[in-house]
Amino acid sequence: MQRRFASLLALYFTQGLPFGFQTGGLVYYLTEHRLSLTTIGFAGALALPWLLKALWAPLVEGTGSARFGRRRSWIVPLELALATSAVAMACVVDGGALRTVAALVLVMNLFAATMDIAVDGLALDTARPEDLGTINAVQVVGFKLGMIAGGGLLSAASAHFGWSGAFLGMAALFAGGALVALRLREGPVAAYEQEARTSPLAVLRALPAAIRSPGAGFVIAFIGTYKLGESLLDAMYKPFLLQHFSKAQVAVWVSTWGAGASLLGALAGWLLVRRFALLPALTVAACLRLAPDLAQWWLTTVGVAPLSAIMVTITEHFFGGMLTPVVFAFMMSQVDRRIGATHYTLLATIEVLGKTPGAWLSGLLADALGFRAVFAIGAALSALFLLMLLPLRRLPGLRAAR
Repeated sequence: MQRRFASLLALYFTQGLPFGFQTGGLVYYLTEHRLSLTTIGFAGALALPWLLKALWAPLVEGTGSARFGRRRSWIVPLELALATSAVAMACVVDGGALRTVAALVLVMNLFAATMDIAVDGLALDTARPEDLGTINAVQVVGFKLGMIAGGGLLSAASAHFGWSGAFLGMAALFAGGALVALRLREGPVAAYEQEARTSPLAVLRALPAAIRSPGAGFVIAFIGTYKLGESLLDAMYKPFLLQHFSKAQVAVWVSTWGAGASLLGALAGWLLVRRFALLPALTVAACLRLAPDLAQWWLTTVGVAPLSAIMVTITEHFFGGMLTPVVFAFMMSQVDRRIGATHYTLLATIEVLGKTPGAWLSGLLADALGFRAVFAIGAALSALFLLMLLPLRRLPGLRAAR
């Protein structure tokens, strides 16, 4: 199992590379080419495959070679496709062909999002209840490390080797991911699970029963609202800090120290799920997450100094990072194993959609009401979410001891 966890970490890491470049490195690249802020903002649409991947999840679930491995049948070719795309990017990125670069970023996100379906399915196929915390900590940490490498580290490497050299390095990482997948052996799948994956149509036939199971509606509501308040705060926290501190200070506090705190938080979430049942783990993580949300609002009322900004930033990333793998473990515990990859992908899409309204509306609310009101609304939403924990007692498996 330790070898499997290490392999999953490597695969989730490579999945994070394109998304990390799109959300981080691409901003630096487009700024170098003097594009407008509007264009840079719309570049976020290149991550659309991550939002739409549930549409083709049944195809990934229902096809593949049983002899080679139904999950590996997708993972290995997609890793190689990502490597090829990175090489193609290396050939054009220093020439300033912006439309080609944008198209390749979109293609790489498409390949990575599709591979995510297969890797999640691979993780679910052999996951025991006691492994859920570890698997989701591996997922969160691996993907975040990939984002850091694809964003900040790739941008730093481009200063020494050019963007083309940086992408050749990324291509080598994808090739390494393909080798990891080749060495990974898929375990046996129960007959009733295999029967539901005989074709994409069979997966689609099994899906309605999964989403209409007892408590499924509440699971969707829970997943779709758990970060609503936090996303409202996160979108405006950097603009708030930039009114008081320099870009260099905010970048170090949020992107470096905050990212490190988020990784440590994910490990703390893993320890929570390893030590306690899911219900108390969710309760503890959600309650602790409220503290930094309230602290962000507190900064807008009493004033902000460097030390208080740093402390709030670190605690916000730590407790936000702690909650994420616990919620992901909860999601996996509610998945129909017959169509695990498709069902989990659907829940993950709902999780992303749940964070979207807060991020979109935050600027509008800040312009109209000011930072203090926006942060108060965000903290209030995080506090109200705690009421969602009460009906969890009715769901199966959440109170069982680890």
